[in-house]
Amino acid sequence: MIRHAITAAALLAAAPLAAQSVTQEQIETRYDRSLAAGYKALFLCSAIANAERNAASRTAESVFEWELSGIQAPLGPLADTMPYRIARGADGTIETVSVEWADDAPPRIAVHDSRMGCAQLPIGGRPDPVVTKRPASTIERSAPIAATGALAGTFAQGFGDTYGEGTRTTAVLAMRDGEVLGERYAPGFGPAVPQRTWSVAKSIAATLVGMAVHRGEAAVDQSAGLGIDINDARSQITLDHLLRMASGRYSDTAGNRTDPLYYGGSTVAETALHWPLVHEPGSIFRYANNDTLAAVKAIEASLAKQPPAQVFAQLGMFDTVAETDWRGDYILSSQVWSTARDLARLGQLYLDDGVLADGTRVLPEDWADYVSAPDGPQPDGPFGYGAGFWLLDAVNGVPADTFAAMGNRGQFIVIVPSRDTVIVRRGEDLAGHRFDIAAFTRDVLASLE
Repeated sequence: MIRHAITAAALLAAAPLAAQSVTQEQIETRYDRSLAAGYKALFLCSAIANAERNAASRTAESVFEWELSGIQAPLGPLADTMPYRIARGADGTIETVSVEWADDAPPRIAVHDSRMGCAQLPIGGRPDPVVTKRPASTIERSAPIAATGALAGTFAQGFGDTYGEGTRTTAVLAMRDGEVLGERYAPGFGPAVPQRTWSVAKSIAATLVGMAVHRGEAAVDQSAGLGIDINDARSQITLDHLLRMASGRYSDTAGNRTDPLYYGGSTVAETALHWPLVHEPGSIFRYANNDTLAAVKAIEASLAKQPPAQVFAQLGMFDTVAETDWRGDYILSSQVWSTARDLARLGQLYLDDGVLADGTRVLPEDWADYVSAPDGPQPDGPFGYGAGFWLLDAVNGVPADTFAAMGNRGQFIVIVPSRDTVIVRRGEDLAGHRFDIAAFTRDVLASLE
């Protein structure tokens, strides 16, 4: 996707000599500005282009109101003031979104390919000539299915502060026995408007790993291929370790922050694969985007045979897009755009033990039991962890077999096998505020009795 990239050294060399001596504080300030611009470019590109791919509509103003408000400091305040430009081709399709961030550096650019969504370019990177665009989706979608009775009341509470001050719900949906019982959307959203899944993508990644295992193209107890050779202890890290956030590897930031990849324009290979061991694999839990990214990288040959887009079509998730870095590696720790209905379909796959409606098995038998088993080291806090899914097995008032996909800003797929129920909640919660998904789950299940 890149013909040329200007290196940091080249940017410095182009600057006057007197300007090349900078403090660490100045470097960090400049870096924050570059990340804020990358964040703005990518979210404008993805939110608008992926909606248009589904024949839906998002405006820049809507993205500013939802995705680009309430984000973590210092990125939010910085991004607010940065000029942007949306460039469209002759057919009206978004090609790039660029954001100015420094007088002496090129803009941050996100480039759109309707086969793969949007990708964040490195500073100085330039997009390849525009590829042939895939037509917008022609899938017919029914109008939102209104909830009734007690469920309608619970959904209404979900759009207020009942489940957390500072939370902002955009969609809720409940499905039982494979039937949508009700859904509700914030203004400007709807069945065809995708949102970023954030870490719900980790559960999608675990599903893709399961499909590779079912096809005989991977095994969870074998090496994930990390490290230089067999003498490197990292070669003992398995796919199971990675899915259970138990690789034992170090990384330089908190486990759910991968800013250089998400907004900075680095690649999966640069960001996620090289970290050293600090604990024995399988001995400690440390939530880490890099573990999921490494797991996906380990099955890249399998994904080349059956890409995520093909899997989504097989599952009926026609409004879902898995985005990549600029080198084409999937960022399946976070960067998937999907709708509430599509995420409910993913949950239903687990209720059906990995068997499609036509009888085709796509996951190993009992894969649902595997991903929902707390067989690795466990996190502190109210929820346990399986393999790519969180566990609500010790939450008062919630069935002990409940497990969930969870993501930043309030993205949830809650799967309750004993009740044959899937609950989806989408949001754009303000930074530092959490939606109480356990209480919402209890109330939704109670309303269905």
